[in-house]
Amino acid sequence: MESNYIAYHFTVEPKEPGTEILIAELGEKTFESFVETEKGVSAFVQEALWTADILDDIYILGSEEFTISYTKENIEQVNWNEEWEKNFEPIDVDGICYIRAPFHPTQNAKYEIVIEPKMSFGTGHHETTYMMMKHLLNMEVKDMEVLDMGCGTAILAILALMKGAKHADAIDIDNWCYLNSIENAQRNNIGNIDVYEGDAGLLTKEKIYDLVIANINRNILLNDMAAYVKTMKDEAIILFSGFYTEDIPSITEEAEKNGLVFVDQLERNNWVSLKFKKH
Repeated sequence: MESNYIAYHFTVEPKEPGTEILIAELGEKTFESFVETEKGVSAFVQEALWTADILDDIYILGSEEFTISYTKENIEQVNWNEEWEKNFEPIDVDGICYIRAPFHPTQNAKYEIVIEPKMSFGTGHHETTYMMMKHLLNMEVKDMEVLDMGCGTAILAILALMKGAKHADAIDIDNWCYLNSIENAQRNNIGNIDVYEGDAGLLTKEKIYDLVIANINRNILLNDMAAYVKTMKDEAIILFSGFYTEDIPSITEEAEKNGLVFVDQLERNNWVSLKFKKH
């Protein structure tokens, strides 16, 4: 379906976590699509749903912690498949896992995941998603019960299930992510997954896991880590990402406080992914 859109092209400094916060705030408005860029993010709203005061109560725009500027552009007749075909490149993880959109040709990879990249959360392009996939590719996950917190497109849960995990619960607070995760599971013929809209408040001691995946951000990880650990079986593995190298001490301190033991670490462009085990 084609529509007229208004685009806002934001430059955000520092880019992270500024872009993530900005997208979350804009997502509460009538903006429906976001494309992360080198300097920030482009946000798109249908012209019919646009109002002159649409940015008036976006808190981060007035925050002294971030420097944000933007330009506004009228775009006629956006065909999103064409836009993504121009901007979305397939991702190859170590020649083992291949992530593509429906409009890309198939590849001869052991694991091929097809996602509809309506927004750029969890497409595999971001360093954190890429590192989490590397962790999963290096792990034995057969017959595991998996929890994917902040699942985005559910790409990590889908990969774990393709590798033989028994079942996955995928949770995200964002309604778009919730709906897109369901769509992507169906697109990849994944049946043994349940997707929920919400946060760590959905977790209970009755449901326990062999593997927890939490690719969110530093503050949420620190705040919700105890809730994650309560859902883990003894000897269960937890993978963290969504933070920088300078955040390692605070994440590690909180992990040890909750009875977790460090196992492994991956770094990519100053982003980090940490692996711990529950003892």
